[in-house]
Amino acid sequence: MPKAVGIDLGTTNSVVAVVESAGAEPTVIPSAEGGRLCPSVVAFTKTGERLVGVLARRQATLNPEGTVNSIKRFIGRRYSEVEAERKIVPYKVVPGRNDAATVEIDGKQYTPEQISSIILQKLKADAEAFLGEEVKDAVITVPAYFNDSQRQSTKLAGEIAGFNVLAILNEPTAASLAYGLGKGKNEKILVWDLGGGTFDVTVLEIGDGVFEVKATNGDTHLGGDDWDEMLVNYLADEFQKTNGIDLRKDRQALQRLREAAEKAKIELSSMLQTNINLPFITADQTGPKHLDMVITRHQFEDLTRPLLGRCVEPFKQALKDAKLSEKDLDEVVLVGGSTRMPAVQELVKKLTGKEPNKTVNPDEVVAVGAAIQAAALTGKGGATLPVLVDVTPLSLGVETQGGVMTVMIPRNTPVPTSRTEVYTTAADFQSSVEIHVLQGERPMARDNRSLGRFQLTNIPPAPKGVPQIEVTFDIDANNILRVSARDRATGKETKVTITGSTTLTKADVERMMRDAELHAEEDRRRKEVIEARHNAQSLASQVENLLKEYGDRIPASDKAEVEAAVKRVRELATSEDLDAIRSAHSQLEASYRGVGELIYRMASESQTQAASDEGAAASGGA
Repeated sequence: MPKAVGIDLGTTNSVVAVVESAGAEPTVIPSAEGGRLCPSVVAFTKTGERLVGVLARRQATLNPEGTVNSIKRFIGRRYSEVEAERKIVPYKVVPGRNDAATVEIDGKQYTPEQISSIILQKLKADAEAFLGEEVKDAVITVPAYFNDSQRQSTKLAGEIAGFNVLAILNEPTAASLAYGLGKGKNEKILVWDLGGGTFDVTVLEIGDGVFEVKATNGDTHLGGDDWDEMLVNYLADEFQKTNGIDLRKDRQALQRLREAAEKAKIELSSMLQTNINLPFITADQTGPKHLDMVITRHQFEDLTRPLLGRCVEPFKQALKDAKLSEKDLDEVVLVGGSTRMPAVQELVKKLTGKEPNKTVNPDEVVAVGAAIQAAALTGKGGATLPVLVDVTPLSLGVETQGGVMTVMIPRNTPVPTSRTEVYTTAADFQSSVEIHVLQGERPMARDNRSLGRFQLTNIPPAPKGVPQIEVTFDIDANNILRVSARDRATGKETKVTITGSTTLTKADVERMMRDAELHAEEDRRRKEVIEARHNAQSLASQVENLLKEYGDRIPASDKAEVEAAVKRVRELATSEDLDAIRSAHSQLEASYRGVGELIYRMASESQTQAASDEGAAASGGA
């Protein structure tokens, strides 16, 4: 039976894992390039080629404006919400439909869902190559503090990539599954998840196969990218003081700075200092300029202290909402590559009074947990399906008179849940009311995320304050919200299902799915072309070496035929015509085989003749 995979769609790197058989340990699936992590990077080259992962990352310095990284920081968000994020990416982000943050490259626009689906397609192809079969089912993880729009957009990205998305699973819950926590006893767990682009803290109570989220809090504008950017600005400022040149105005120089900053951040997690050496970073009328600086861990930690400080309040709020203290925690789990920074680990230890659990790779733990859940959901893992009790990460409510956000379901309410409140009209003789559904923690409606609007019409005209309108919010176990409004006087009711405030229409999604399938076919064919070129070129080199060594023994007509076949292969070295390349390869292979047989036959005849001559000489001597 087809296997289901678990996917951690990360800001910096993405990981896919699978449980191959009942009782088996989860396996992290390597990429086609051999790594266990796939960089979450997509590049569009000047030649029209589309690159993903390691290949995309390699060419980023020379093609910064065409290389998209950290797309997770834009998915499901408005252009007006990502001002800080726009400033730290090399590509252009523009307002799309309904103010959605949209990537623009060479005049063409791509939604974050599209870019994410390209990364997911790559993971899907790698999984299929590893398992030797088609992969359709997947569990995809998201930060616990993602709002409704971000979750729905992530699900759409999976569907565009060709997955049947079994579930959107919170990363902390996935991590808890991977750590195997709660198997022997009831435990209260705090998961500290600091990735490349998001931060959240989740408190769970685990035991007897039940994973109950008690509270979650976080900051979806905080991640390892911000630590990198702090160091980038420091390096640029120091270089400008010395040379009078602002490297941030040169996109290629800035991309080199960002890559060096990320590398330095990683090195400083295990070293006390590192050297950043970027020769020929720029030039002026006096000649080329080089950047060569030593950065110590102390400098880096001092520089990024404000970012570390932003982690404290979400931690305190999560504990407060869970009605727990630090002493109540049994285990503290670190998730995300950015938790490798010593300053982060020290902060966690200081705040919780506990040594963090480091028994599982923080880069892979989320995908492993997702794979466990995927196997359980499809009945292929041989394990009992864990009971996951989640919460609403953000408050849900409606807009009331004066543009106020009136909360109906507070944040961290366990789901499924249902709440009903009675409202009335704000003006005399209204015949309809608009229900504006909101998500967020701000007191004014305009400052929160709008999830949708709908009308309850044909209510009897009456003075304001008289009509009684019942509004019900109902959230199921999959975090899908259904809202209904009913006029008590007439019993008239209107219902709407809020499945996410994504800006993509059904037609958009279907078009993107077709594009994804088309590109998948193009990518498959391109891979075949590259392999055919490589095989043909390798054979041509073998034949040329053969001709150098044995060319004087081969009849001129045979030699000319082989040389013509080699020339034909070399001419097609840059061709995209797969059939022509394969045909030329076959012709050369036939000629090569014929010449090889000829050489062996000539060698055999020569040896026979030599033996005969020796025999004749021996007879004459006798």
